[in-house]
Amino acid sequence: MAQYILKKILFLIPTMFLVTLIVFSVMRMVPGDPVELILRDVQNPELAERLREEMGLNKHIVLQYFDWLGRVFTLDLGTSLHNGQPVIGTMFSHFLVSLQVVSISIVLASLLALIGGTLAAWQQNRSLDVLTVMFSITCMSVPSFWLGIAFILLFGVGLQWLPTVGYVSPTEDFLESIQFLILPVAALAITEMGGILRMVRSTTIDVLRQEYITHARAKGLSEMTVLFRHALKNTAAPVLTLIGFAFGTLLGGAAVIETVFTLPGIGRLLVTSIYNRDYAMVQGIMLLISFTYIFINLIVDLLYPVFDPRVKL
Repeated sequence: MAQYILKKILFLIPTMFLVTLIVFSVMRMVPGDPVELILRDVQNPELAERLREEMGLNKHIVLQYFDWLGRVFTLDLGTSLHNGQPVIGTMFSHFLVSLQVVSISIVLASLLALIGGTLAAWQQNRSLDVLTVMFSITCMSVPSFWLGIAFILLFGVGLQWLPTVGYVSPTEDFLESIQFLILPVAALAITEMGGILRMVRSTTIDVLRQEYITHARAKGLSEMTVLFRHALKNTAAPVLTLIGFAFGTLLGGAAVIETVFTLPGIGRLLVTSIYNRDYAMVQGIMLLISFTYIFINLIVDLLYPVFDPRVKL
């Protein structure tokens, strides 16, 4: 097991190096000049040259990359060209908001999908199964932003049960922060639950046909024990990949739902930084999202042997 973990961790080194190279190269391909963005309408060649030297833009592209890579290891991603604030601090404050919303959404969607998909597979081709399949298809078909707008109109404007836009940190007021998170979390959880639900159902159907399930039933175990003690463990292994993929995708792609509910998340910050041509911030956010996605895949790989001991062999 230790050798399996070590191999997975060592594999991160070339992967992360490749990610830094891609992020750096992509940002250098973007049209525009950071120095011109800073100076705006000021025409001063001497000042422009001094800024290029301070920012290292007058060096060879290879030297620029290794200089930037060295700063990445020291968590120095520069300052924002838009507001002059350190990139690392601004980025992480917004990232924590997205992490909070996405984590709750994925956990909620996964739990409901595991229970619902398992019961649907147990009742295959019956009314419960048909309703579950219809519900999962509906969830996959409805965009999260449309569902978010519908929730705002229904629960915020119509019934006035919950606040519709804004964000309150849990450290400031925990109960109020929950109220602001209910609608965006519900919108993301419902849309993500559809794909996980279908995966759980189809995988559980295959597992229930295995001989060890027949043996468990022959011993006189109850159906709930067979489903949630024996079948669910083997069902969770392949579903884990989909959950990890959904988690990583939402962290970088929740900009739309964050815009709908005006959440100060990392996705909304990325879109704003692109509009402002804030190269340092965009570069830092792309790097953070990529590294997060890599570590999520690592965690998924390390969890595989927990559900299926054959993996580490």
